[in-house]
Amino acid sequence: MNDALMSHVDRLALLHTFVRIVEAGGLSAAAAQLGTSQPTVSRRLQSLERLLGLRLLQRSTHSMRLTEDGERCFAHARELLGTWEAMQSDLRGARDVPRGTLRVLAPHAFGQDQLVAPLADFLRRYPEVSVEWLLHDRLPDFIAEGIDCAIRVGRVDEPGLVAMRLAEVPRIVVAAPAVAAALSASHAGPDDLGRLPWLALRTFYRDEVVLERAPSGARAGEGETRHRFPIRARLSTDSLYAVRQAALAGLGACIVSRWMVLDDLAQGRLVHLAPEWEAPPLPVYLVHPPARWLPARLRAFAALMRESLPGLAGMRPAS
Repeated sequence: MNDALMSHVDRLALLHTFVRIVEAGGLSAAAAQLGTSQPTVSRRLQSLERLLGLRLLQRSTHSMRLTEDGERCFAHARELLGTWEAMQSDLRGARDVPRGTLRVLAPHAFGQDQLVAPLADFLRRYPEVSVEWLLHDRLPDFIAEGIDCAIRVGRVDEPGLVAMRLAEVPRIVVAAPAVAAALSASHAGPDDLGRLPWLALRTFYRDEVVLERAPSGARAGEGETRHRFPIRARLSTDSLYAVRQAALAGLGACIVSRWMVLDDLAQGRLVHLAPEWEAPPLPVYLVHPPARWLPARLRAFAALMRESLPGLAGMRPAS
């Protein structure tokens, strides 16, 4: 191996050690993971800092934190090493085994409930992969935060991202039995719903409700297929859990993701109102930055999510 190529390989090794130090939380933990000594890890860090002419870590006896330059270096190093690993994965083809750490951002409610089963299946299938499961209701700055992919419920309007549609979330109108009793008929239509007190999930609706004929309720030659009416929300929140709890407390009707209230409906704690109508379903996407090569762990995760999500209770395939 010539000196120039060896130099590039050495630099990748230094970056790999630096990333491992940050992810492990210290030099000793990184040394244990790399199967080497702490002095060796410390020398590699110093070599990288000399090479770049920058201080990357502020260290004291009991703590370690990234400098501002270190944060930028960490983001770039993860991307560079990911590209290198993805290139190796692509060249190895089917022989490549998913391994390493996958950082995933998922919505709070969805990530705590629906996605845990497929996540567990993924970890069982690929024992050499570990997952950092981060819950936030937003799309991240993928590079700066070192995120490999995100699960997104709802539209993806951000340009320059790859969005793979996985499934969709049906949304239905529900209320506690005491609220539903105010309706004049058991098969109330959308016009009747406007008379009820309402709760609003402000992420998707605030002062107006839009309903469509549910696939199971649509019949050829039938009248309108979309209906809208204004609401004045007694409670407005950005939490799906809070909306459900308020509905269970009898504060009003609301639109919720069907998967969240399946048990409530089965136990009679909530009533499905106007079952022939539903709110427009929400698409579910797996989103990641564009890349020529994707690491094997990300390819495997995307494939499993695409396979699993449409069959989960309260979900359905993307239309």
